[in-house]
Amino acid sequence: MEPILALDGVSVAYGKIEAVRDVSLRVPEGAIVTIIGANGAGKTTLLNAIMGLLPSAGQIAFDGRDLSKQQVESRVAAGLCLVPERRELFGSMSVRDNLRLGAFRRRGDGVGKAMDEVYGRFPRLLARRDQPADTLSGGERQMLAMGRALMARPRLVMLDEPSLGLAPLIVRDVFQIIRELKQAGVAILLVEQNARAALEVADHGYVMELGRITLQGAAAELANDRRVMESYLGLGGGAV
Repeated sequence: MEPILALDGVSVAYGKIEAVRDVSLRVPEGAIVTIIGANGAGKTTLLNAIMGLLPSAGQIAFDGRDLSKQQVESRVAAGLCLVPERRELFGSMSVRDNLRLGAFRRRGDGVGKAMDEVYGRFPRLLARRDQPADTLSGGERQMLAMGRALMARPRLVMLDEPSLGLAPLIVRDVFQIIRELKQAGVAILLVEQNARAALEVADHGYVMELGRITLQGAAAELANDRRVMESYLGLGGGAV
């Protein structure tokens, strides 16, 4: 499959500190690609750079188009969306209004149709559509953050730690939604500390350590790699 997202030699620095160093990766059209690694490895910084929230060196290409000098709005318009780790919802606004913010580039009937699709995928949001976002549970907030991204009809969604702070049963639901998005043709770049769950759902994976990609391969192969098993999977744990 041709990559919808291609990074070549991407680096990000905070002053003299290089947080991401010479990262190259590919996300094929309609695939799930995961980046696993410890806290501080540079995963979130990399996603923010891809989204245009941080300046970076190197090339970022989306659907064959160089995005390196494009603003965030242009990247969203091209079909790229980010669901951040902290979800960044507007707590005093209703679920419906938070969703509408995700469709800021859409007009007319397209907004209503997109919202109907989100409610169909997340029935809990439909039931709570008039509630303020800060009254939702952690799992519902994650669904709202994902739903808001889907309002833009993206071709690729970047998910930053979608299971963070969620109960195991809710994590299972979130990863099922990720599988359904892939079935709907949406490509996904998944950053996740729950390496076991991430590698089970992904097609391909990258291991990031101290700002660099140190290992990559088919997700099933990485899940059986001794280095990955010892560093990220542990000796037990259940499947998602």
